[in-house]
Amino acid sequence: MVVLGRVIAPFGVQGWLKLVALGDDPAAWRTMPAWWLGKDPDGTEWRRYELEVLKPHGKGLVAKLKGVDDRTAAEALDGSYFAVPREMLPKPQKDEYYWADLIGLDVVNARGVRLGQVAELIETGANEVLVVREGEGSEIRERLLPFVAQVVNEVDVPNRVIRVDWEADW
Repeated sequence: MVVLGRVIAPFGVQGWLKLVALGDDPAAWRTMPAWWLGKDPDGTEWRRYELEVLKPHGKGLVAKLKGVDDRTAAEALDGSYFAVPREMLPKPQKDEYYWADLIGLDVVNARGVRLGQVAELIETGANEVLVVREGEGSEIRERLLPFVAQVVNEVDVPNRVIRVDWEADW
């Protein structure tokens, strides 16, 4: 499953859900016949829902799922992640990536120093940011690297590495 976003609140009294998207192009999701919702983005327990309507609302999105017909049903889904099987997604174009494909990739700088692994991505409005973590326990170090061409030199998904122009002591 590829996580597309998260339910952040019920919307209204007729079962609508307020959503936050992870990544780009939520408009393409309107053509998907169904989404799968689950509380754990890394889990195996997903429940299928037919998508009735998806539309923009302010800076976010709202969706109506078949069978979610009142606020109580929508409240039960609050905080859930929504996802689809990878085969339902269009193949990314050159230099396009699904966030799910970047999680866990090693990040290495131009000197060959490993900076850590991509733990998550953050949408800032201006650009995405890679959250890169290294170490264990109390020794964890976290770096925030802008996911922009000036910093990211290469994304090699098959070899599970991102090469960056970023010094280890920054």
